[in-house]
Amino acid sequence: MSTTTGTELFNLNLNDLIEEAFERAGSEVRSGYNVRTARRSLNLLTIEWANRGVNLWTIEEGQIPLVQGQVTYPLPVDTIDLIEHVVRTNNGVQSTQTDINITRISVSTYATIPNKITQGRPIQVWVDRQSGGIGKTGLTLASNVNNNVTTIPLSSTAGLPATGYVTIGSETINYTNTTSTQLLNCLRGQNGTTATSHTAGATVTAPELPNINVWPAPDQGTALSPVYTFVYWRLRRIQDAGNGINTQDIPFRLLPCMVAGLAYYIAMKIPEGAARLDMLKMAYEEQWMMAAGEDREKASVRFVPRNMFVTGGGY
Repeated sequence: MSTTTGTELFNLNLNDLIEEAFERAGSEVRSGYNVRTARRSLNLLTIEWANRGVNLWTIEEGQIPLVQGQVTYPLPVDTIDLIEHVVRTNNGVQSTQTDINITRISVSTYATIPNKITQGRPIQVWVDRQSGGIGKTGLTLASNVNNNVTTIPLSSTAGLPATGYVTIGSETINYTNTTSTQLLNCLRGQNGTTATSHTAGATVTAPELPNINVWPAPDQGTALSPVYTFVYWRLRRIQDAGNGINTQDIPFRLLPCMVAGLAYYIAMKIPEGAARLDMLKMAYEEQWMMAAGEDREKASVRFVPRNMFVTGGGY
């Protein structure tokens, strides 16, 4: 009588995944360029998956201590979007910890708030998704600064947004106003970095960090002793393809979909794939539908109305 293996470890590293995809596209891996172009296609494929909808395995919880008077807080640079968020009071105190709903608003709604620095318990949040890339470059520090000054002198602020972030050395700094040569009201040591001293001439870059803007601004608490904590569940980017020995940042059950998608992408780029293109596209879409149907919430649907409509005319 034969026996089973007793293991459930099957996976595909990058080289095996590319080889399988090339075979489905009617070719084989013949050169290093084949591997390089397949890696590029695979990274584009995972970005497509992010655009198709929620990838449950990329949901991560995070927390941001809210500081009195601070409105803007950075999110991890690989954040695609937030799907849920609350304001937590008495974080970590089992008997009194409370999660309170905070309503997400649009940029147009946030822009019309007359006083964005009024203080209280935050009840609304605007999520500024940004690109996660590097914005303005070519700036330098105009003079030495220590680790606690809140005005940063630059060679110029031309091209910088009115409020945002700059990185000097290993430190990320949030600013809320500018002059032609200064960043004003700076919040030091943001995005998990540490406030430090910098010397004149240091390179200054402007990362386009995704961030949240809360309203009202918190009325009490510090980063070390927060009264309010912004707790969120975010969608992060799928990790890059990597080199030949890496496995992919996906659950094993999505391997058939990834192979089918990569085979379709490769077939669009090689002569041998032209005759198989329609078949590979149909196979990819079928695998995607099965994968998306499996990778979904199994809980009952819950609808929470967040808009109030007021009618006139005596109704």
